[in-house]
Amino acid sequence: MKPNRAGSPFYSDEATPASEPKTDCALVTGGSRGIGAAICRSLAALNLGILVNYTRDKSAAESVVQEIESGGEQALACQANIAEPVDRERLLNTAMERFGRVRILVNNAGIPALERRDLLDPNPKSYEAVMAVNLLGPHFLTSSLARLMLRWIEEDSSFKPCIVFIGSISAYTTSIERPEYCISKAGLSMSCALYAHRLAPHGINVYELRPGLILTDMTRPVQSKYDELIQKGIIPQGRWGTPEDVGRAVAMLAQGCLPYSTGQVIDVDGGFHLKRL
Repeated sequence: MKPNRAGSPFYSDEATPASEPKTDCALVTGGSRGIGAAICRSLAALNLGILVNYTRDKSAAESVVQEIESGGEQALACQANIAEPVDRERLLNTAMERFGRVRILVNNAGIPALERRDLLDPNPKSYEAVMAVNLLGPHFLTSSLARLMLRWIEEDSSFKPCIVFIGSISAYTTSIERPEYCISKAGLSMSCALYAHRLAPHGINVYELRPGLILTDMTRPVQSKYDELIQKGIIPQGRWGTPEDVGRAVAMLAQGCLPYSTGQVIDVDGGFHLKRL
């Protein structure tokens, strides 16, 4: 484990001293808890620095950083709300100051609807908040970082970046009490396809992962509802998914295991997507 600044087990949001070596990194938005934290842990084993983005829960992000660094890898926590342009810029600047280049972008950050509400009685504020974080934030963050990736490829032809969007079965599964979430994930799926198309000629592969029922803080309030549905067979594999299931899938993509499949949608849902009689 490398020496820590000021005796702290994690790094703060500041530039790296010149004496500290830099390495390509993975930037994981919403990396402090749940699926995001599992993705950070999975990618840390690939000789990448990990930039753990968080919005509010600093202690959780620092805990993930400490865990990664205890294994001898490099990590840094960075506060940024990806819905805000200034925050997105700071996030990328922090990544470059600390690590040099971002080789893997994982667009994981997302929020649920502010309240479950009938489709015919919409809450415009909830729509605006969900779209800003779940769709517009990752779309514009990807645009900014993709331009940097293209520059890095020009400078170093061996540089092979990858972009992963964490979507959801809600991209195609209706839930009329949280339509804004479904719409945001459907839009994110198209954003992924657009970037896969645009960046393919440059060797930047872009993928969408669609988690199904994953047991996290976001799904625990409705756990009993889905426990019953799982018991009735809605998931062919018969269990909740775990954040680690998603983390392992991201690590597979980050290692270049699907080099001829850019734009591919990968279901991590226990078979939920299967059409069954």
